[in-house]
Amino acid sequence: MLSQCVFSVETPVGPPVEIIRHTFASNLPKPVKRISLITGLHGDELEGLYICHRLIETLKSLEEQNAFKGEVHIYPAVNPQALETGTRLWPFFSVDINRTFGQTNTPSLPSEVSKVLLEDIKSNSDLAVDIHSSNLHLMELPQIRIIKGFEKKLVPLAKFCNVDLIWVHPHAEIFESTLGYSLNQAKIPTLVIETGICLRINKNYCEQIVLGILNLLQQTGILDGDEPQANIIPPKVVQPECVTMIQAKNAGLFVKQTEVGQIITEGEKIGTLIDPVEGKVLEEICSPCSGLLFTIREHPLTSKGTPLARIATEEPA
Repeated sequence: MLSQCVFSVETPVGPPVEIIRHTFASNLPKPVKRISLITGLHGDELEGLYICHRLIETLKSLEEQNAFKGEVHIYPAVNPQALETGTRLWPFFSVDINRTFGQTNTPSLPSEVSKVLLEDIKSNSDLAVDIHSSNLHLMELPQIRIIKGFEKKLVPLAKFCNVDLIWVHPHAEIFESTLGYSLNQAKIPTLVIETGICLRINKNYCEQIVLGILNLLQQTGILDGDEPQANIIPPKVVQPECVTMIQAKNAGLFVKQTEVGQIITEGEKIGTLIDPVEGKVLEEICSPCSGLLFTIREHPLTSKGTPLARIATEEPA
C-alpha cells in the first residue's frame, strides 16, 4: 500500500490539515479498472472510517497474494478537521463540504479542498463509492441511493454491493453540489452508500458493506477470483413512487416499537408519539402500507411534520 498526501494546508496552531490517499496498485502493467472509495465527508459519520479500516486490513492481505488486477484508492478521512471534532460541518467555516462540489463559490478552505479532491478522484478513477451514515435523527438500513437519470448505469453495479435496498429517488437541485452527483456528471459511475446513524458504529452493517465492496471489486475485475463472495444479499430496487414516508402530526416524543429491516404490514404499529408533560398519547403511529421498513426515527424529539419512518412498498404509494 502506498500512501500519498493529496492536500495539505497549515493551520494557525497544531499540525496541518492533510487529506491522505492510500493506493493498492495493480499487478498488471495497465490496471483493469481503477476504483476510489471515499469516506469522512461529514465529520460525524464514523461508520465509513471503520469500513475503510476493515477494507485496508483485508486488502493488505490480498496484496501479499498478488490479487490486484485493478487499482484501489482509499480516501479514509477527507474532512479531517470535522472528524476531529465529530461534527457534520467543517469547523469555523460551518460549511457542509458535500455541498461545495462543482460550484464557483467565494474562495475558502472547504471549497479549495473540494476542488482538489474532486480533481484527484477524477484523475484516478473509473468507478467510485462514496460512503455515508445517516444524521443524528434517523437510522438507515444499508442502502444505495441513486438519483433518477443515473440508474441505468448504476443499478447493475449497486447489486454487487450487498445492501438491502437500492433507492432510485428524484433529482433535486441540492444534489448538484454533492461529490456523488459531480462524479456521475463527469462520467465516473459513483455509488452513494447510506447506512446506520451518525456518531455510532453498527458493526454488523459495516461488515455487510465490507463484504459487498469486496464483491464489487471482484465482479468488476479489480480483484482476482472467479467465485463470488458468499452471502451477498439480493437488494430490493425501489423507484421513487414506491417509497412511503410517515411524518408526525404533532410535536412530542416518538417511542419506536420496531427496527429497520422488518417487513411490516398495513396497520402494524411502529411506535407511539407521546406528550410526557401531560401524560398523553398523541398518536399511535401505524404503517399506512405493507413493505420493508428501511428508515426509522431514533431521536425521540419531534415537531409537526418530522419524518418518523420510510417504507419501501411493492406498489406505488
